[in-house]
Amino acid sequence: MTISEWRQKLKKGEVSSLELVDEYISRIKSIDKLLHSYLYINYEKAKSMAKSIDEARSAGNELPPLAGVPFAIKDNLCTKDITTTCSSKMLETFVPPYESTVTEKLWNAGGVLIGKTNLDEFAMGSSTETSAFGATSNPWDLTRVPGGSSGGSAAAVASDLCMASLGSDTGGSIRQPASFCGVVGLKPTYGRVSRWGLIAFASSLDQVGPFTNNVADAAEVLQVIAGHDPKDSTCLKVPVPNYSKNLSVSISGLRIGLIKECFEQNGLNSEVKQSTLKAADTLQSLGAELVEVSCPRFTDGISTYYVIAPSEASANLARYDGVKYGYRSKDAVNLFDMTTLSRAEGFGSEVQRRILIGTYALSAGYVDAYYKKAQQVRTLIREDFKKAFESADVLLTPTSPTTAFKAGSHKDDPLQMYLSDLLTIPANLAGLPSISLPCGFDKAGLPIGLQLIANVLDEPRLLQVAFQYEQNAKVMESAPKMHFNVD
Repeated sequence: MTISEWRQKLKKGEVSSLELVDEYISRIKSIDKLLHSYLYINYEKAKSMAKSIDEARSAGNELPPLAGVPFAIKDNLCTKDITTTCSSKMLETFVPPYESTVTEKLWNAGGVLIGKTNLDEFAMGSSTETSAFGATSNPWDLTRVPGGSSGGSAAAVASDLCMASLGSDTGGSIRQPASFCGVVGLKPTYGRVSRWGLIAFASSLDQVGPFTNNVADAAEVLQVIAGHDPKDSTCLKVPVPNYSKNLSVSISGLRIGLIKECFEQNGLNSEVKQSTLKAADTLQSLGAELVEVSCPRFTDGISTYYVIAPSEASANLARYDGVKYGYRSKDAVNLFDMTTLSRAEGFGSEVQRRILIGTYALSAGYVDAYYKKAQQVRTLIREDFKKAFESADVLLTPTSPTTAFKAGSHKDDPLQMYLSDLLTIPANLAGLPSISLPCGFDKAGLPIGLQLIANVLDEPRLLQVAFQYEQNAKVMESAPKMHFNVD
């Protein structure tokens, strides 16, 4: 059921918001013990919010656009009076006194908070295995990862434990888990959506976006959360277009650019490559023109990212010192011990690794060789995209080089883990909008993701192409069954 279909049922009184919430809560209780997609379920608040929607409908009031839609929220977005942990021992007991801008917009639009979802600690990871509160499993195969860092939000949507969810994307943390879990994941243009209330990882890269089961729902959620926010100085002060308006418009004549460097990767799985090229053929059959484009520094994005992102994380996470809020070591006997022990005990190994990398890259004598050089390469990557968009309207790549990998398979090999974001990182470095949607399944029955990238603020065209592909390819209609009963 799409959000639009749900809205019509609610307006007609065919089903109540409370009935829908009860259904989702029942499913969560029976299924999420296998997945661990949620960290916190707010049963009473969800029912209270649903009752308010039902009372408004009964009174004949006009319903807001997301009235009664059950949402799951990644646990790095602040929710007032509800624990927000970032899946870290450091913030295990942190209860924000304020609401993030994006969640406040959802609740004002009638959305219902079901719960907070699991993630890699402080959004640092690609598998949702670095969470201090246990890993999340992939609903298509419980022995595999759901991707990360927004794995909990992706798994919750894929297994129908919410109608939509929010995640954050720093280097692919929405699109990669969307690919692994067979759902739609949208990363908007940097600055299109407010970051106020999002616990920062890398401030020049982080962006909030939705997970949904279809492109039309992604457009509806983006419509609500997009827009200028005076609380966020990086939020763009530009009009918000109607993202649903042109979804059904033909893509005939549009140019789809296949980035050749993405398809020449040695680590690109043959089934992923074949499925993605088949998706390109589908777009061509709809009247789009396929063109080959080159982004010579595309694969330099990953090394650039792993200098810039840890550097910004090193600065952002310096606030967790055991003084103001967060975890404080009980063994500290002086100020120095309080800071060092609190961080050593409060942060997991992956977070500590990235803080160390970032601190080194920013240190005297190395900042020019690493951080400054990475920013220069970032500019070159932007220029490559700018040139590519001169000959293409939308760019096409696989979302991830592989399908979901086995849990624990990259535990002792962080570099291999980092490579799973090889194809998503460049869009973050350039601040471009991009979307992942299912384009097939491999022989093991695991989803394969197609990534589409558009120019700055060109989400309407991005969603139009994605919707046209989705409606014509009908990938999910022939999807294999998940490895557990979700009925």
